Amino acid sequence: MAVPPVCRIMDYGKYKFDAAQKAKESRRKSMSTQVKEMKYRPKIGSGDFETKTRQVIKFLQEGHKVKITIMFRGRELYHPELGKSILDRIAEEAQSVGKVETIPKLDGRNMIMVLGPDKRSAAKSTTSKDERGSSERSSGNGTSGDESP
Repeated sequence: MAVPPVCRIMDYGKYKFDAAQKAKESRRKSMSTQVKEMKYRPKIGSGDFETKTRQVIKFLQEGHKVKITIMFRGRELYHPELGKSILDRIAEEAQSVGKVETIPKLDGRNMIMVLGPDKRSAAKSTTSKDERGSSERSSGNGTSGDESP
């Protein structure tokens, strides 16, 4: 202990405000991951497949896990290889931004696979977004203040 004791006179309101700002900033930096789900059918059309897969890739880029479900009905249940081929295509298209966390498995009438964001590719995508944002800001709107109408 110091002799004589040392104390600091503070503005308590300012101290509370600064503490609240630090807490708010730390909450903003922490990332909450959710499990999103995308449902497919074995007889899905190519346009629907591409749209849903684009959405899956977007979720992975945002840092969410994606649960992909293939729903079988009737005789489709006797051909699980159709569902497996769809899940393999999805995993192949999303391999740049995510990785397979749970391999495809049949669960009753559904076949389920879980994709998780790939940390290395997520870091690459954020740096490329930063580069794009800075180039857009530097280009401006194409007009300068010197020109007259």
